[in-house]
Amino acid sequence: QVQLVESGGGLVQAGGSLRLSCAASGRTFNTMGWFRQAPGKEREFVATITLSGRSTYNTHSVEGRFTISRDNAKNTMYLQMNSLKPEDTAIYYCAAAKNPFRTNIDDSDFWGQGTQVTVSS
Repeated sequence: QVQLVESGGGLVQAGGSLRLSCAASGRTFNTMGWFRQAPGKEREFVATITLSGRSTYNTHSVEGRFTISRDNAKNTMYLQMNSLKPEDTAIYYCAAAKNPFRTNIDDSDFWGQGTQVTVSS
């Protein structure tokens, strides 16, 4: 049974840092990623990473502040978030593509339950 479990969210002041983790179980995924959804807004792509470590980012929103990484031996993905801003407040979701040949993730793939990140001004 596939599970994606996020952790590491919380409340932080603007300018602070958090590191999110996503522990996968049941299988290994090629493409994994982070998405976020703020209240009243649509879900937004944050970043993805492949088994080989190739990463892509939503450069408009997180460039230079967030870093995605993974530990393949632990089947765990991370999101290091620095210089956090109030507009980063959202539920952050971990996701993984079912098809190992795809580099994008959509609603049909595996999703975690989300972890809340709140950035106070």
